[in-house]
Amino acid sequence: MRLICILALMLLPTLAFSQEEAFYIEFDDLSLQDAITEIENTFDVLFSYKDDYVKDKRISLSGKDRTLSEVLVALQQRTNLYYQLVERRYIIVSVSEEITMPTESLEKVVVKSYLATGIEKNSDGSYKLYPSRLGILPGLIEPDVLESIQLLPGVLSPNETASGFFVRGGYADQNRVIWDGINIYHKGHLFGMISPLNPNVASEIRFINKGTHARYGERLSSVIDISSKTTVSNDIHAEIGINGVNADAILELPIIENKLSLQASLRHSYTNVLETFTFDQLADKVFESTKISQNENGDNDFSFLDYNLKLNYTPNASNSFYLSVINIDNQLDYISNESETDRDFNDVLSIRNTGYGIGWNVIWNDKLRQTTQAFFSDYAFNYNFITFENEIQVSDFEKRNTIFDSGISTELNYRASEQLSYDFGYQYTLKDVAYAFINTTNSSFILDTEEQIVQTHSGYANVDYKNPKFLDVSFGLRTTYFQELDAVRFEPRLLLFKELNERFKLQASAEIKNQIINEIDETVFSDLSLENRVWRLSNGDNSPIINSKHASLGFIYSKNGVNIDTDVFYKRSENVSALTLGFLNPNNIGFNIGDQTIYGADVFVKKQFNGFNSWISYSFNRARSQFDNLNEGRSFKSKSNVTHAVSTALSYKSNGFQVALGWKWQTGRPFTIAEEGDNGLEFNDGVNTGQLPVYHRLDLSSTYSFKFSEKNKLRGKVGLSIRNLYNRNNLISREYRGNNSLDDPIELIERFSIGITPNFMFRLYW
Repeated sequence: MRLICILALMLLPTLAFSQEEAFYIEFDDLSLQDAITEIENTFDVLFSYKDDYVKDKRISLSGKDRTLSEVLVALQQRTNLYYQLVERRYIIVSVSEEITMPTESLEKVVVKSYLATGIEKNSDGSYKLYPSRLGILPGLIEPDVLESIQLLPGVLSPNETASGFFVRGGYADQNRVIWDGINIYHKGHLFGMISPLNPNVASEIRFINKGTHARYGERLSSVIDISSKTTVSNDIHAEIGINGVNADAILELPIIENKLSLQASLRHSYTNVLETFTFDQLADKVFESTKISQNENGDNDFSFLDYNLKLNYTPNASNSFYLSVINIDNQLDYISNESETDRDFNDVLSIRNTGYGIGWNVIWNDKLRQTTQAFFSDYAFNYNFITFENEIQVSDFEKRNTIFDSGISTELNYRASEQLSYDFGYQYTLKDVAYAFINTTNSSFILDTEEQIVQTHSGYANVDYKNPKFLDVSFGLRTTYFQELDAVRFEPRLLLFKELNERFKLQASAEIKNQIINEIDETVFSDLSLENRVWRLSNGDNSPIINSKHASLGFIYSKNGVNIDTDVFYKRSENVSALTLGFLNPNNIGFNIGDQTIYGADVFVKKQFNGFNSWISYSFNRARSQFDNLNEGRSFKSKSNVTHAVSTALSYKSNGFQVALGWKWQTGRPFTIAEEGDNGLEFNDGVNTGQLPVYHRLDLSSTYSFKFSEKNKLRGKVGLSIRNLYNRNNLISREYRGNNSLDDPIELIERFSIGITPNFMFRLYW
């Protein structure tokens, strides 16, 4: 009954009103972003603007009935911005009276405020997220990029980590994360519990889970393309903030007016000084089933930091440049003592991802523009388990995983007409990926090692045809040559969008993708038992190029604040590699090559009324894998299979106050059944033949924005969130450890969800 009441609360029925030509409008010192949102909801229109244009602007407007034209005139008088109405529904905001779009067509938004304000769904099926105007979401008090994406239909994180999420049944390593053109490999602070990307820095995020543009390659499931601020700042802007785990600061500094500016940010944990209840709850989940949680005499020193630097340079109206730097760093140093033998043990873990990006955008003429980028990403994972006797080092087990990823690309966009545009591009990348496991006692002994280098040359073309009276079509072809593998792959992409009438829209897509880098489970014993997956490149032998085919079909319905978005899809991936676990087949320990087949459906329903926003989403997913040497060649449930998932939320906003309540429910993941035998655990039923219990939890969040004084620009924001409000003890994984030799005992490892976890936030802006 409690769960039924929660669902009923989320979906309160309301009466819709009919739109008239003039409506009562009143703004009392309201931020321009919020005023625009209110106008959009009132007049059923869509604004298109850069966040920098409206940032820090506020507006007051006396209350009376106004037409849309009268509202736009009033906005122009009070904001010094210009507003142009296009196709009776789209409004372009500009800093110049001459509003032109010679090189880029306006993206068609089909669902505004998808989950909350600041999240849009476009006609190409992609999602746009704008953190600076993101409304409140359940369990979140900051506009976290990766956590926000996990609330979208078809996206699940069964392990409750920030970056370990599955998109439409694909594995977590099939999601490509890009920051200012730089590939990101770091999984997240505190071993995935906290997003590695500062949520207060990102300016715009594009999330693509189908119908991918031909410019994007490398991964099968999704693309998360993140951009920090791209325009030159002429005003000094600063932020500082603190929450239950870390503190951060952001500075925007103009250097040359209208030409050059700098953006810098720094975020650092303070857990080495103060361990809050929030950190304790996160750490309990992370270090569960490791010796850190089992040894009360150990000393654990953990910290993380990340920073971003970006220079934006605009010498003239036709050219713009940027230079971006990102660094993500995690450090853990754990010391324990075995008093019976007078032995000391030291676990040292370092995970770092540093990236550099440079870009040049040029407008050649009214029809042609070019974008050129270069990047370098350096990922390094190092773990040492050191043993001391009488303070003298006697052994050292070392695990390494390194990635050097670099590339350069250029793309030409030619807009032939209002309806027709072309993209042509070339990309070159070089990936150098290695891992090694070394045991040193009297001498070094390499347990396992591999290094692979692959250069890729990709050329692509994409044509977009938009005809509101007929059909929007996007067709692309990407061709890639993998030099060291001497392999060529063709990747056609097709996207269709049709407005059947004012309320119904059809969307369809089909695409082929290939992937040469993936994560594998390392089976060499790690005494700390953290981060047991390493990156590996395809080698054309036991790790071939993975291929995926994906098709989807859906409809969108919109009327009077109600939005219904449905989608059915089919995916098939070939050449997926998996390790045979020694305790399942002692005679066949190694890599197996197989296939994965997924089909499913996503349904999303949203209703807005009187300051309230409610939504519910449902996802069905059937993911099955098949390998010749596993389960006697029969198909079985993939580890990413979550058959049914429901997510629902209710939020309310009034002036500076926001509150959101959200509930998640999903069926359990599959696991491999083990039974007690004469010689310990025995595995007689095959892989993933069992299913974990149902998972559900309730999350709450609330924020309040305020001004300290009417005389200065200093503003503040406070927030409180509680995850797993009723402290549900969810079993989220059941795994086994100790399969490195036939003599190892097999140990059952069960991991549970995070317990009730409050968090707080306080920020200052000026």
